Amino acid sequence: MTDKIKQVEVFPISIPREVPYLGPLETGNVQNEKGYFIRPGNQSVYHVSDQSVLVKITTDSGQYGWGECVGFVVPEVAVAIIGELIGPLLIGQDPHDGVKIYEDLYNAMRVRGFFGGYYHDSIAAIDIALWDLRGKLVGLPVCKLLGSQRHAKLPAYVSGLPKPTIAERADLAKSWMDKGFDAFKFASAVSHDGIVAEMEALRKAAGDEARILIDMHWKFTAAEAISLITRLEAYNLYVAEAPVKPEDIKGQALVVRSVKTPVAIGEELRTVYEYRPRFEEGCMHVIQPEMGRTGITSFWNICQMAGAFNQTVMPHASIGVGIFQAASLHVSAALPNLVYHEYQHSIFDKNLRYLRGTMRCEAGFFYLPDGPGLGVEPTDDLFNFLKK
Repeated sequence: MTDKIKQVEVFPISIPREVPYLGPLETGNVQNEKGYFIRPGNQSVYHVSDQSVLVKITTDSGQYGWGECVGFVVPEVAVAIIGELIGPLLIGQDPHDGVKIYEDLYNAMRVRGFFGGYYHDSIAAIDIALWDLRGKLVGLPVCKLLGSQRHAKLPAYVSGLPKPTIAERADLAKSWMDKGFDAFKFASAVSHDGIVAEMEALRKAAGDEARILIDMHWKFTAAEAISLITRLEAYNLYVAEAPVKPEDIKGQALVVRSVKTPVAIGEELRTVYEYRPRFEEGCMHVIQPEMGRTGITSFWNICQMAGAFNQTVMPHASIGVGIFQAASLHVSAALPNLVYHEYQHSIFDKNLRYLRGTMRCEAGFFYLPDGPGLGVEPTDDLFNFLKK
């Protein structure tokens, strides 16, 4: 008799941080009573804690899989969607039908306009848990379920230099190079003393061989982005990320045609339907899918489409416990067109203590966790951070 899904549980997690994501708050910027604040540099809302949503799917036999989606802003929304709607729809289904379940859940709300946002994030958590569960049921890691493990270790670039001054950020960049990393990214949203000045200081500190990326945080018009990237090219910029507003497809394509530096986008996109027009318009050279928004099935589909358009892949790494990070590493290990995987050290290193497994990042590389499925599981201590 085939094992069936018996239970779907959902857990909102909120882990305190000593320093907010991207670094100390700007002078006069304070969190509200809910713990949220807006970065003036990119006009985006953040929480002072690391918040995400975990899912556990259990079968009749007692086998289970873990999933996670992004939830750094109001995780209660995904909790409600999973707990009240899509979780109950899974009861009695075959866990081996994961791709069909993903498609059925997507179809269930698409004609009502819910083909992205919190709804798809919620599907992503379910999808990751089902892949983890299937891997455990057949005794294989997720990368093998996808067809291969092409990479024994995955090149990692350091993301973020969360220090208050240019000098301190330059020193931090140099320290990462000394640890064996060859690439890092800085955030224009907190370059309060000038983006070009910061690039100059970082290049001087890190040396000529370092690969420097900039996260432009969707802040600029196409003309502004072209001007800025052109100025940064004097310091051998490696990749320019998210230069214009996410909806500005024509502007994205114009930037790509107008600069020498490769342009990367994609963390905000969730499906091939969102990626396709951007591929067709030539909006990027590099895609940055975010596992905590896509889930494994959609992530894989997006990367296959990227290959058809001769695009390379540098997966995004968002705020989370690390379960969707493990999923992202597994898919990345199966990709022929992987360049780097983002390493959010201020998140990954801090929260790794709450996961069991061998996943790690050191000396410029990620290493996949051992074992079937994702190879990671939350520790009991993690649930001390359940959001009430």
